[in-house]
Amino acid sequence: MSRTAPASPLAPEWLGVPEDLDALDPRIWPPAFRRDDHGVLTVGGIPVPELAERYGTPSYIYSEDTFRARAREFRTAFTEAFARIGAEVSVYYAGKSFLTTEVVRWVREEGLNVDTASGGELAVALRGGMEPERIALHGNNKSAAEITRALDHGLGRIVVDSLAEIELVAHLARTLGVVAPVMVRVTPGVHASTHEFIATAHEDQKFGLSLAVPQDGGDSPAMQAVAACTVDPDLELRGIHCHIGSQIFDADGFGVAAERVLAFMAGAGARLGTALPELDLGGGYGIAYTEADTPRPAREIAEALAERVASAAGRLGIAVPHLSIEPGRAISGPAACTLYTVGTLKTVEVEPGLRRRYVSVDGGMSDNARPVLYGADYTAVLADRRAGGGPVLSRVVGKHCESGDIVVRDVYLPEDLAPGDVLAVPATGAYCWALSSNYNWIPRPPVVAVRAAGARPAARLIVRGETEEDLFARDLGA
Repeated sequence: MSRTAPASPLAPEWLGVPEDLDALDPRIWPPAFRRDDHGVLTVGGIPVPELAERYGTPSYIYSEDTFRARAREFRTAFTEAFARIGAEVSVYYAGKSFLTTEVVRWVREEGLNVDTASGGELAVALRGGMEPERIALHGNNKSAAEITRALDHGLGRIVVDSLAEIELVAHLARTLGVVAPVMVRVTPGVHASTHEFIATAHEDQKFGLSLAVPQDGGDSPAMQAVAACTVDPDLELRGIHCHIGSQIFDADGFGVAAERVLAFMAGAGARLGTALPELDLGGGYGIAYTEADTPRPAREIAEALAERVASAAGRLGIAVPHLSIEPGRAISGPAACTLYTVGTLKTVEVEPGLRRRYVSVDGGMSDNARPVLYGADYTAVLADRRAGGGPVLSRVVGKHCESGDIVVRDVYLPEDLAPGDVLAVPATGAYCWALSSNYNWIPRPPVVAVRAAGARPAARLIVRGETEEDLFARDLGA
């Protein structure tokens, strides 16, 4: 980004001083988010002040058109790339990123399946009308009740995560008189370039079964799991699943994981005398939260992965299996922004001659926990008018009783920012509403969907905001 003034020594190196404080970086802001002739941010053609007036702040504002377009983009890109190597693809939307019954409808209508990670998410997928055979159930510690619900409804797959769980699923399937379709989750030992807490394919973590052969010999945990599923008449082994983490930009990790798991599938198939028909490579494709992020287009990801899969399968002498992917954040993340109203502004002297402006807003870690959980970075813009004055290094903070309650760690905002202004934080469509809480007894914000495609722009609530009465409804002490 162009620099028109010296950067503050307090700013990170990647943060440029904006030449135009009203500009919207197209890597971060999809086309549905734009400025009107008066410099006001609009979502799907609806001005932000109108949305803030109608629904209050904080509020999550989703562009339904953006969500649907990104879902189609991933489905089309992967379908076409793998068709060229003679393989079929299923795209599972990772519901953990953001899931409501309305979102299930969007996903279903765009031809995607749904991956769920709990009994609650499974209930939402079913209530939203998704066909059970298009739903997957994940989790490292599924309860008997969750597995039973999955079997009762005829889910398309249960991703088993341990040898003990394989026994439990088989027992419950036998009790119900059904055959359980399962996939075995493995850890391919790929160390993804992402935060430690969202990297999921290295050995020392809770998910999956290792491909590594023990030092004392014998079968790997993954091979033991595949063998157990193959011989049990109450289980139908559909294939192998892996997931290397989230918010990943380095393409090589996905390719390495695919090659390692394909080699395992070839070995397991030869040993057990049966081909494993499907490989699920998970998701984790990164999006742009700030100017430092460089996400790859879905088509580029798909084409590179298809080439690696075809090459590996050819070397191994096996057919390219049916492939599944699970983009969640990459679909929902860019589709939303969060609106806040500015309250207190305070400038502090960090050290002699170096000042930072603190901008307090009416939300915080209860509606976006990612900065405090992962040190995640975001950006923000003045949304309800044009900027005035020069850029001032600012830190946007919440109203919670925690010094770590930071919404945007470093951003240049206009000098004339004032209480009552509305800020918009982009790329909050994934893991913000899903991780929201009532910390400090603050009700969770509403979720608003805006749709402009093919009709006059319209906004509607898809999740109403909580009230204090909602919170008291669960308090049985008085």
